[in-house]
Amino acid sequence: MLILPGSPALSAFRKEKLIGGTPAIRALSSHFVHFVDLHEPLEEAEKAVLARLLEYGPKVADEGEGGELFLVVPRPGTISPWSSKATDICHNAGLAKVRRVERGIAFHVQLADASDETRAAARAALHDRMTQAVLGSYDEASRLFGQHQPAPLSRVDILGGGRDALVKANSELGLALAEDEIDYLVEQFNQLKRNPTDAELMMFAQANSEHCRHKIFNAEWTIDGDVQ
Repeated sequence: MLILPGSPALSAFRKEKLIGGTPAIRALSSHFVHFVDLHEPLEEAEKAVLARLLEYGPKVADEGEGGELFLVVPRPGTISPWSSKATDICHNAGLAKVRRVERGIAFHVQLADASDETRAAARAALHDRMTQAVLGSYDEASRLFGQHQPAPLSRVDILGGGRDALVKANSELGLALAEDEIDYLVEQFNQLKRNPTDAELMMFAQANSEHCRHKIFNAEWTIDGDVQ
């Protein structure tokens, strides 16, 4: 894995706003960091092409790297939109040895104090926990390119454990199923006389989610004069 530093990640305005709104942070500097996963080592000419491709953003004086490192990266196991586009650009530029490029932000932070609470507050302010993770070193970024074998299918024992089995799976798998959806699935799989797989439940949860279907509206439907 190659690690290539980039341009500053925050404008002066965003930096001041972040510091002003986060008592845990006294001062900080930030810059982009590029992580490059390779099929094989690059030649010097290829390294030069890659360096030019990753040269973008404002040119400002180096702010230094004083303070504790908070390395904000996309959550391991995901591929960011930036990565997809940047990797395509590398391939179109003839860099076939590049498997994938990913980008993070290195924050060097001077904390208000050394307590765990202050450190946690700084972490929370610096990243979006839904899409990002915070690492403590550059070496940990190798997790971005980890390859894992798919886990085998498992089944939820609705036939043997009833509704309670699905309620437990709902919590453990993070399905966010509503009570009526749990009742519906229990009824349907009892009629089918088989247990659902974890993949089936995950697909149902996503396709039937409020995000996809928008099932809840604060309104009434009137069709052909009849209130639904």
